[in-house]
Amino acid sequence: MGVFLPECGNSFGMPQVQLPIFPAGVTHINSEVAFEERDGKVYYFNGHLPVFVHEKSALATFRLFSTQLVINGNATQAEISRAFGVPLVTVKRYVKLYREAGAAAFFAPAKKRSASKLTAEVSQQAQGLLDQGLEVPEVGRQLGILSNTLHKAIRSGRLRAGKKKTHSTVR
Repeated sequence: MGVFLPECGNSFGMPQVQLPIFPAGVTHINSEVAFEERDGKVYYFNGHLPVFVHEKSALATFRLFSTQLVINGNATQAEISRAFGVPLVTVKRYVKLYREAGAAAFFAPAKKRSASKLTAEVSQQAQGLLDQGLEVPEVGRQLGILSNTLHKAIRSGRLRAGKKKTHSTVR
């Protein structure tokens, strides 16, 4: 899950990844399970017995293992959230992901969204209307597409902005 940090200049609402916190020394998740970050690796313990280790930067592995702790009943979602400083909703999201899609889902490439509304045919129609001098909001209304979608296509070069209409004054 993301957090919004207006003080960092992202007031436009782009979510940022909330990374787990791995403080120095042993940190208890609960009375049975603890973890420790050492030399760029995170070690997990059940009592004094080390049970798992991963690179500190291995976010997918962290998500999988912390979810396993919840699924196996070794820790609650709230305990994972508190121990690693990640939002509870994020922990819940990954538990749900595991239950629905299994361990492989943590390592699958991110799904890409496509410009499904802006097909080749619709792009051609939009370009024709823009070339006639219509403003982007009007083109959007006529084609049933959000103005924002058209502006993105213009910025990315998939569409060209239309010529501005010049109003001649009669004297």
